[in-house]
Order: sequence, then C-alpha cells, then structure tokens
Amino acid sequence: MEFPDLGKHCSEKTCKQLDFLPLECDACKQDFCKDHFTYAAHKCPFAFKKDVQVPVCPLCNSPVPVKKGEIPDAVVGAHIDGGCKRHPGRRKEEICTHRCSKEGCRRKEMLWVARAERRSAVCVQHRHPRDHGCARGGPLPARPGGE
Repeated sequence: MEFPDLGKHCSEKTCKQLDFLPLECDACKQDFCKDHFTYAAHKCPFAFKKDVQVPVCPLCNSPVPVKKGEIPDAVVGAHIDGGCKRHPGRRKEEICTHRCSKEGCRRKEMLWVARAERRSAVCVQHRHPRDHGCARGGPLPARPGGE
C-alpha cells in the first residue's frame, strides 16, 4: 500500500526526491530534502535576508557590526584601529592591582586581603597572621578607596 499524501517532494529542480521529513527553508518557504535545505545547496534567492554573519574582533572577542555593502575585513580593521578594548598598542588595564606588602613577595591579587594591624594588603598565600609576621588582634582597617 502506498501513501500518496505522506511526505513532500524536494523543491530543487534537479532532485524532486520524495522526502517523508522535508525541511522548509525559512527564507523562501519551500520544502527541501536533507541534501538541499541549506541556502547554498538550493541557491536560495532570499538568503541575503537570513544568512547574516557578524564578524568578531580577534583581539577583544566582541562582535563588530557591518552595514550592508561594507567589507567585513575593513570594518574589523577600523574597529581594531579605533575602538578596540585590547589594542596591542594601548596600555593594558591591570586586573590584579593589590600588591602583597610581605617583604620579598611580588604577588598581586585581584581582591584586597586586609591585614589587621596595618592598612596594607597581602596576597592569598600570606593572608594568615603567622605567614606575614603580624601579631593577632585589632579590627580590620577600612578598604582603600572606600570599597
């Protein structure tokens, strides 16, 4: 027994395969088989409306908007020269700004670890009083910059 109403034929002129799970192109609204459902495979005339790709800056990893008719490489190059946050020629913003006050330690930390006796910071490795040579006691000082 045949099922004449089940499935649809591929809309590609060279294919016309009967497919029981056809895929509809979201741009031209025609049905295609698994081999022809991509925009390129069936040469969709409306692909420009849907197949929009936004280039990403290789330095700051942010999307760079491109207007119709512009060359993506030129727009990304202009972004790198002008508004890129991580341009190689610009000074890099420091993340770890709190330097350890323990003598001989050069580590920097993102967070401020307060010492109880003095208004200074220590790294995570020297956060305990016995590790940085302080006597216990006293309230914690205020954080720098009112943080």
